[in-house]
Amino acid sequence: MSTINSSLQLLMSLAKAQATVSRRMDRLNAHGIGFTDFVILHLLHQAPNGKLRRKDLAEKTNLTPSGITRLLLPIEKIGLIDREANERDARVSYVVLTAAGRRTYEEAKPTADALAEDLIPADQLKKYTAAAALFKLLGATII
Repeated sequence: MSTINSSLQLLMSLAKAQATVSRRMDRLNAHGIGFTDFVILHLLHQAPNGKLRRKDLAEKTNLTPSGITRLLLPIEKIGLIDREANERDARVSYVVLTAAGRRTYEEAKPTADALAEDLIPADQLKKYTAAAALFKLLGATII
């Protein structure tokens, strides 16, 4: 039986925690979206004019350009986001939050807030400053 180092054990635990978060946030399906979709809608909702360059959205989610494209296609198909070309540079495209996307985000946000509070109660957050520092080290901060 081989052993693995502590860093690998921690990374494997983070992967398991991510799966747990995704599974627990499945109740967002009541709004027609998953947790990853919610994250995208949140980022766009926070962006000026509800739009971000595709490249910037990829960087904020730590995905490759092709990865963000694959992630956005289903959200675009259901009308929550749209594409917008840059008038000055054809190589640049924007992802834009539609009215339906804004409405879905606003309806799903209380559900997401409640689920997050169930997972990590606000009064417990101070206990997790080391985890927050680790996320920052790994480039996993979303805001």
